[in-house]
Amino acid sequence: MDTTAPSITSGIEATRRAEANTMLSPRFYTTDFEAMNRMDVTPVRAEWDRLMAEFESDGNIDHFRRTPEFVSEIRELPEALQREFIDFLITSVTSEFSGCVLYKEIEKHVDNPDIKRLMGYMARDESRHAGFINQSLKDYGIAVDLGFLKREKKYTYFRPKFILYATYLSEKIGYARYISIFRQLEKHPEHRFHPIFKWFQRWCNDEFRHGESLALLMRADPKLLTGVNRLWIRFFLLAVYATMYVRDHTRPELHHALGLDSTQYDMQVLRITSEISRQIFPFELSIDDPRFRAGLERLCRIGQASDRAKARGGLIGGLQRGALAVAGLATFARLYLLPVRPNTLPDRVLMAPAW
Repeated sequence: MDTTAPSITSGIEATRRAEANTMLSPRFYTTDFEAMNRMDVTPVRAEWDRLMAEFESDGNIDHFRRTPEFVSEIRELPEALQREFIDFLITSVTSEFSGCVLYKEIEKHVDNPDIKRLMGYMARDESRHAGFINQSLKDYGIAVDLGFLKREKKYTYFRPKFILYATYLSEKIGYARYISIFRQLEKHPEHRFHPIFKWFQRWCNDEFRHGESLALLMRADPKLLTGVNRLWIRFFLLAVYATMYVRDHTRPELHHALGLDSTQYDMQVLRITSEISRQIFPFELSIDDPRFRAGLERLCRIGQASDRAKARGGLIGGLQRGALAVAGLATFARLYLLPVRPNTLPDRVLMAPAW
């Protein structure tokens, strides 16, 4: 995001922001439904059935409802904070709705009862999340037109294994982000500038459970975790981590208002996500390597410089953006080639939040 961009003041502008496809914006995905239909959970049947029972019990059925207290706590925010908070909400509603659309499409196109059941549960949860966030946008007189977004936003095709890697990490990093913010505000309620943060604890349990189900699908097919697929896992780990880090560093006022430092918060989120992902991935990125942190910082500087070049426009601005794109790819490649830390997989997935 360009931190100098004007505030969003209408639903049309919010929908356009959600519709845009940039390096940092959430995307909509489609996949090979026949391949998804062939997935077999027999090797993990006992854990699978326990997890499906949790989904069916639907512990959050009554959670995503606004209370009179919720409405009474909404207040006007300083301009810079409100701009970043609205951008955070738009990114969040786009991400949640992206999951809803993907899971619903898979459910519609498969007849495998296990996959169909799971996708129905996850689409249900993501629909609630997206609607709840969109209602908070309406408090500012704006909202994302989700129907328009579903019809008009460009879809990216991902092979089923890429869907598993990417959505697993998305769900787990979402859990880590929500629980980190909730715990911070639990200790420092004076920083809770909006009531939506009170909903994060039970909300993040949905994110955690979604990740567990995707981990079981990967456990059911060990080929997904070996051979050339290790290179793909490494790519998605880095891509998800780097995207979050760069995007978060465009929102300094938001984190300051929460009593957080953007860098410290992101590193905590990455540590939680790395620890959780040990249950499924055969290695983890060396996130505490100084070269890793330096590479992320360089990506942030490149992103900021690219925003300035975009604002400048013209031939010079275009040439600058091209050069910066090459620099960004080179930085990503250096990060990709950093040594990873091997991991011995445990006998089972976590099944319950650990934080």
